[in-house]
Amino acid sequence: MDVYEMDAASESGVDQVREAIVEVAEYRPTIARYKVFIIDEVHDLSPKAFDALLKTIEEPPPHIIFILATTEYNKVPPTIRSRCQKFEFHRGTIADLSARLEHVVKEEKADAEPAALAAIARMADGGYRDALTLLEQALITAEGPITLNHVYEQLGLIPEELVDGLLRAIKEGDPKAIMTSTEEAWRMGRDPRSVLESMEYRLGDLTRAAYGVDLGTSDATREASLHETAATLGKDALLSMRAAIAEAHKSIRDVTLPRLWLEAELIRVSRQLTAPAVQAVAATPPARAAVAPRVETPAKPAPKPPVTPPVAETKTNGAAKPVEAPAAPAAPKGPSNDVWNSVRESLGAISKTMAMKLSSTAAHTKGTTLVVVFEREFEMAWVTETPKRQAAILEQVRAHAGAEWMVEYTVGAKGDSHLSAEAVELPAEGARLEQMAKDILGAQ
Repeated sequence: MDVYEMDAASESGVDQVREAIVEVAEYRPTIARYKVFIIDEVHDLSPKAFDALLKTIEEPPPHIIFILATTEYNKVPPTIRSRCQKFEFHRGTIADLSARLEHVVKEEKADAEPAALAAIARMADGGYRDALTLLEQALITAEGPITLNHVYEQLGLIPEELVDGLLRAIKEGDPKAIMTSTEEAWRMGRDPRSVLESMEYRLGDLTRAAYGVDLGTSDATREASLHETAATLGKDALLSMRAAIAEAHKSIRDVTLPRLWLEAELIRVSRQLTAPAVQAVAATPPARAAVAPRVETPAKPAPKPPVTPPVAETKTNGAAKPVEAPAAPAAPKGPSNDVWNSVRESLGAISKTMAMKLSSTAAHTKGTTLVVVFEREFEMAWVTETPKRQAAILEQVRAHAGAEWMVEYTVGAKGDSHLSAEAVELPAEGARLEQMAKDILGAQ
C-alpha cells in the first residue's frame, strides 16, 4: 500500500509522473514508516517528466524514498544523478548462478544433472532472473530429472557432441561432414541461427579451456571433454572460427535462404582455415616473376640469339636461369592462375552470377598486383561498375595471396600477355607508352 512501482518504459510522460508520484508524495505513509517509489527503467522518462520529478527529488519529504532502476546510467540527466546514491548490481558468475540453481532445485524437491544446471547458468549470461526463468521452464516441461539434452531441447540449441563434430569438420576442411552435420541439426528442428548460437557458446567454452581460464563448473567429465576438444582444434583455429562465426551470426538476418547460406558459409570458413598452405605457395611466384626485369632495356637482348643451341644451353646451365625469366611470355599461365582459380572458386560459393561472369577470365601478376584478363569488355564492366563487387574480389585475393596485393582489370584474349599487360585503370603515356611500343614491335 505504501510501495508504488512505475514502469518508465510504458509511462514516460510528464502527466503520469505528476499523477503517480508528485501528487501522491504529499501524503504520509498509511502503515509503514516510509512511502517508497520504485521507477523501473528510469532513463526512458521524457525530459519534461524528469523536470517534474526533479523538484520532488531535490527537496524530498522525510517520509519519501525513491528507488530509480536503470540499465543505462549514462542516459539519466546529471541533475538527477547528482542527487542519488549509486548502487551497482553486477552480473553473477557461472559458479554463483549454478549454486543458486542447485539451491532452488533442492528446495523444490526436484532432481537435475549438474551439467544441465551449468548450461542454464551459461545461457543466463549472468542474470539471476533469467537463470530462474529458464530453470522454471525446464522444471515444468521435464518428465523426471532435468538432463542436459532436455535443457538443449528447451533452449532450442544443438548437443555439444554435434557441435564438436561440426567444428572438427571445419578445422579438417571436410565439406561432406559439414553438410551432414548441418543436415542433422536441421532434422532436429534447429534453424541456422540456433546452430550459430550453439557454435558460439561452445567456442567460448573451448577458448577458455584452451587458455586455462576457470570454467566455473564442478563437472570433471565435462571439463576433460572441453580440454580434449580444445587441444584437438588448437588455439589459432578456435580464435579464427570464433571471429568468423560471430560475423556470420551478424549477417544471417539479411539472408533469404538461411539453410543453404549456412552450409556455404561454413564451407567458406573451413577453406579459409585450411588456406595457409595455399597462401605460402601463392606468395612466392609473384616475387620470382616480378615484372620489373621485363621492362628493363638490358634484359631485352634475350630475343637476339634466336638459334636453338643457345636456348638449350640456358636450360642446362643453371646460371642462365635469371636471363630466361624476363623473356618468358607465359606468365599468365603460371602460379598466378592457381591463386585466381582459388579466388574464383571462393567467389562462386558466394554468388553464382559472379562465378559465371569470371568463368572465362585469366590472370597474371605485375609486381604485387594481380591483373585479371576478361575476354569481353561487358563482363569487365559488370565488375568495375560496382565497387561492392570489386571489394569482394580484392578481399578474396588478399585472403589467398596476402594483404599487400592489389587487383587490376583489363580486356584481352585469354592468356595474351600483350593485351593483358596494361590495366584499363592505368592508361600508358609518355616514356612508358614509348617503351611499350618498342617491346611489342620488338617481340613481333
